[in-house]
Amino acid sequence: MQDVWVSQLGTEGPMGRSVEDVARLLAVQAGWDARCPLSIAGDGRAFNGHLNINLAGRRIGWLGDLNGYLPMEAGVLDACQNGLDRLQDMGCSVDNATLPMAPERVWDCWLVWRRALVATRIAPHLLQPANRDKIKPEALWEHDEGMVLTGAQLMAASATRTALLQQLLKLFEGVDYLALPSAQVWPFDVAQRWPTEIAGRQMDTYHRWMEVVILPTLAGLPSISVPVGFNAAGLPMGLQLIGKPQADLALLQLAHGYEEAIPDWLQIRPSA
Repeated sequence: MQDVWVSQLGTEGPMGRSVEDVARLLAVQAGWDARCPLSIAGDGRAFNGHLNINLAGRRIGWLGDLNGYLPMEAGVLDACQNGLDRLQDMGCSVDNATLPMAPERVWDCWLVWRRALVATRIAPHLLQPANRDKIKPEALWEHDEGMVLTGAQLMAASATRTALLQQLLKLFEGVDYLALPSAQVWPFDVAQRWPTEIAGRQMDTYHRWMEVVILPTLAGLPSISVPVGFNAAGLPMGLQLIGKPQADLALLQLAHGYEEAIPDWLQIRPSA
């Protein structure tokens, strides 16, 4: 389970329980398959009916903005603190945590993997040169950068990715879960292509503004995003909860308990 989003809005009754729905999905999908090294080991039936547990004493490491590395729009961290307060009300402990690896290394590693993956998907569409004008500039940039990657760059990125996981495993020796904002900006106008700056800091690529979400996926960790309320304009924000490798059930149990603790936010609906 990676980057699964719990709905920012909900309804009362069983059909409105988003975490339960994810658990039911994994009950069907989960199970070890040698062809997929990150597949969930064990029987998927473990996800049926095992979400209600006492979460008192669970330890959460709050990564925040990675010690100022990630620019955040005003109010994002405050909204996430509201969610962390709810977790503490549930009996969880929340303490500041520090990413053991320099975030710049993580970003550079991710860029290599991103370019390699996107380039192979775009390449077939460029077999006809005339198609180049029909592909958006960001995709072309990924393709062109990916086509000149070297074996040494790919090996270095692979080594960094392994080192990241090892460092996070050490961090997990002192906490049960990690937490990060689910976004660096509030939802923006659909007419805006992508945010070019955050809090006065210019974004040097078209995806730098969502750098906060790459950590769990790059490391192969289960992650789920839960709502933390709204700003004065009624725009939603979320919190990433990140679990240990293969700890998908434990992560769903935390998210389920959290969902039970925020009925006031889940009942808010967008104005007509």
